[in-house]
Amino acid sequence: MNFIKRLLGLETKEDTDKYGNEIGKFMPQPEMPVDEEFMINFKKNGGKFLYCENENELRLNFFEIIKENHWEECEAYCSNLELAKTFEHTKLKFNKNLSACLFLSDCEFLISNTGAILVSSCQMGDKKLADLPLNFIMVAKTSQMIKTIGEGLQKINKKHDRILPTNITTIKTFEEKEDSDFMSYGSTPKNLYLLLLEDL
Repeated sequence: MNFIKRLLGLETKEDTDKYGNEIGKFMPQPEMPVDEEFMINFKKNGGKFLYCENENELRLNFFEIIKENHWEECEAYCSNLELAKTFEHTKLKFNKNLSACLFLSDCEFLISNTGAILVSSCQMGDKKLADLPLNFIMVAKTSQMIKTIGEGLQKINKKHDRILPTNITTIKTFEEKEDSDFMSYGSTPKNLYLLLLEDL
């Protein structure tokens, strides 16, 4: 899959020349694939992510993040019982303590045109981003990548057709920036790791 090559920066000059020479200079630029656009914008926002081909790799990468940051015996705020079960092989204590070392969650969607992560009350309950721990580990699947926030809101409507979630917001700022744009004004920066699980 070319996604892995792009993700790891393994495309060769021949790969890029093969397609680049076919397009004239007056032709409109081809639209960037959603996965590539998300990856570029997410990195630009300061996010860190690890690509996981399967559940075993997901567990291994999660453990490596915990080990690298010395969070082995910390508390983790996690309201998703399925996620807590997935990572029960660690010594982390999963609870809903706001003073926990990290926040572990899934998300609604990944927004490619901004590199943001769309979340709702399904992940955060009634808490504001500022109330949650500084360190985030988010788990998402490649099928959750979409182009715009508008598309994400439509899909949330379909996904939760009876009881719509509240507290819908995006997490877009993953590091302190002096020259942050107007749209990220007032948002709380988070030290965020994204574990991206292949499911396509």
